[in-house]
Amino acid sequence: MNKHKSQNTSLLPFPVIRMAADGNIDAINAVLKHYEGYIAALSTKRLYDENGNPHLCVDEELRRRLETKLITKILAFKVA
Repeated sequence: MNKHKSQNTSLLPFPVIRMAADGNIDAINAVLKHYEGYIAALSTKRLYDENGNPHLCVDEELRRRLETKLITKILAFKVA
């Protein structure tokens, strides 16, 4: 897979932002989808097994908390 295609560097369309701020579930899900890679990266922790070998894994509780915080901020966002 092309490294650049896995990174979502495009901007969200303004109508999606507006609809998400208005509470549209599909638009909120589109915003969450847009940021899922970033949220996963922020939620990744290095854990060590019984032999001391490092393993990266996503902390699901932290991921959910970040998603909840994003939804809260989306709904509080005022579009001019």
